Amino acid sequence: MEKDKQEIEKLKKEYKIIKDNYNLPDFKTLNEDFHIEKVAEVETEILIREVRKFIADKMLNYMRFLENLLNPVNVPMYIFSIIKLLSVEEKKTISEIYQKLVKKEIQFIELDLEFNEEKEAEFIKDSYKLWQEIKKELLSIMKKINKKGDDKSEVNNKGYLG
Repeated sequence: MEKDKQEIEKLKKEYKIIKDNYNLPDFKTLNEDFHIEKVAEVETEILIREVRKFIADKMLNYMRFLENLLNPVNVPMYIFSIIKLLSVEEKKTISEIYQKLVKKEIQFIELDLEFNEEKEAEFIKDSYKLWQEIKKELLSIMKKINKKGDDKSEVNNKGYLG
């Protein structure tokens, strides 16, 4: 446990150097959204690339989830129950967010193919800004889905006499 804390403190110091060089979001902020403290478990000489990978992985996971909502092929059953609760407007918003995440994924692949520290930093800054925007939209949609799901199950429970 103590070693983990030491590794995280070392990571914070190393991150501060690249943060200051490229005007990146602070460690705490990125860690809250993207769990970058896990980079401490990875041995690397190129910290900025590892931070970018953690950010991209999270965004990719959300992109896949949204893709399942938009194009439900071979998906878990719960996806269908979510889709039924989505309004036309919510589906449109999900589609727009999905397109933004696809663009980020393409940038991620490009950076994976050719390392460039400045572009890595730009990716981190842009991704952080995008995430702040889309997480609010997604949270709003998820809260509505949750409420609709609760309302629907109440109606179903009252209607069953079995």
